[in-house]
Amino acid sequence: MSKKQSFSEKCYSLLRKVPHGRVTTYKAIAEALGTKAYRVVGNAMHKNPYSPRVPCHRVVCSDSKVGGFALGKRRKIEMLKKEGLQIEKGKVKSFEKRLFEFN
Repeated sequence: MSKKQSFSEKCYSLLRKVPHGRVTTYKAIAEALGTKAYRVVGNAMHKNPYSPRVPCHRVVCSDSKVGGFALGKRRKIEMLKKEGLQIEKGKVKSFEKRLFEFN
């Protein structure tokens, strides 16, 4: 008998697909799950018990802003930079190029 996956676990399953050096958005995760619950996705990322194996630092706002992070925005920016992303004025540079699309 399989246990039904929670909304947060569904978010984490999707997020595991986002490769090193790429980002996704709260909106993209929500839409991939068939909902508009973007803030609920953000809450799931904030409470991510699997970090850094489930890379919640790779989730940014749809306007390319880095957004929040449980360990602080500065730490999120450091982690993204270690993956080769450039952050300027709190936004991901070359956002469209770095954006991971869920199929």
